[in-house]
Amino acid sequence: MRSTSNRILHAVTFEAGGLALITPLAALIMGKPLSEVGSVMLAATLIATLWTGIYNLIFDHAMLRLRGTPEKTPTLRILHAVLFEGGLLAVLVPLMARGLGIGLVEALLLDVGFALFYMVYALAFNWGWERAFPWRLPQTGGESVANR
Repeated sequence: MRSTSNRILHAVTFEAGGLALITPLAALIMGKPLSEVGSVMLAATLIATLWTGIYNLIFDHAMLRLRGTPEKTPTLRILHAVLFEGGLLAVLVPLMARGLGIGLVEALLLDVGFALFYMVYALAFNWGWERAFPWRLPQTGGESVANR
């Protein structure tokens, strides 16, 4: 498994790269100053990162209390994702609307665009990360995960 320091480096690098890509693009598309969009994007990133930790901790504790295990069925994985995104949306849409001086519908559409960007970005980033920093499961005589 990956070390805590590797996970922290991964998260910081992921967020910094995402900000570096999406902020100038959003500023260009919206016709807003880079500093204005950048400050809102930085705040959104910090909130999303904090929400990820808090939400997963709460959800895992709820799973342990209600089911006796943090393991998720496919249905619970869907519920986990929907509740996570809903909670984040409830905070980020008003933040974007106020911070960028746009309406709530525009902010919602902007957030959907960011979510789509981050889905593609996460796929590409994590694929590259795993190639640059391969990890191996403890040897059991079989092929390591990194070599598959």
